[in-house]
Amino acid sequence: MRHLARVGLAAASLLVLAACSSAPSDEAKTLQVVAVQSPMTDVVEAAATAIGDGYEIELVQVSDYVTVNTMLAAGDVDANFSQHVPYMELFNAGNDADLTGVQPVYNFTIAFYSKEYADIADLPQGAKVAIADDASNRGRALKLLADAGLISLDSAVDPYASDVGDIVDNPLELEFLQVGIPLLNAAYDEADLVFQWPSHIAALGLNPHDHGLITELDDRFALYLVVNGKDADSEATQALKAAFASDAVREVIEANETIEVAF
Repeated sequence: MRHLARVGLAAASLLVLAACSSAPSDEAKTLQVVAVQSPMTDVVEAAATAIGDGYEIELVQVSDYVTVNTMLAAGDVDANFSQHVPYMELFNAGNDADLTGVQPVYNFTIAFYSKEYADIADLPQGAKVAIADDASNRGRALKLLADAGLISLDSAVDPYASDVGDIVDNPLELEFLQVGIPLLNAAYDEADLVFQWPSHIAALGLNPHDHGLITELDDRFALYLVVNGKDADSEATQALKAAFASDAVREVIEANETIEVAF
């Protein structure tokens, strides 16, 4: 988790945005849900309009994926919505935390992009490939490259848990750059091929369906509503789960072509 910690220290910037339920009450309990950016924040705001009586949702927006978990693990917020379960499990293992995914919300298409090349077949010898530096997204990126025939991974290793050291065949002699997800957009100008989430690459005017050279949609990487394990069965969590699986959230997801409903 050393790479993740550096991203958190470098990028954390807190912004709190209020989002109240459609039936506010002086006695309603406010549940704070932390998220990174759109469409995650859009989903939180939609859930806020659907939360049941007795509760309100307040969106807490931060700039990186480490902070969403450190805040939740510390009990500073009630839930977060910015990650898939494999990423959450890595955080738990590295930080002695007990975060739990309680509601899948949406799936998203991940992709590799290139500023220089329109076809993956044009990738040159020695091309620079930028991938995420956290283990869950790094493994996903390497598996995607292996599935496309650009590299081969050690068959004894779970491809989703693979590292660059598990590459056993690299015919193009690809050079790998590993950086945090929030920094991969910057690599788009420097590398020949860049792995990126659709929520981030959208800032460059790109999307996986029109611009992705290699794409993948895998429901094991669905984005989840996450809470502390001790709160997994609480009434507040049940209210959050219902709100995040509501028609209001469904409408937000279905209006975005890069994501699809996971509930």
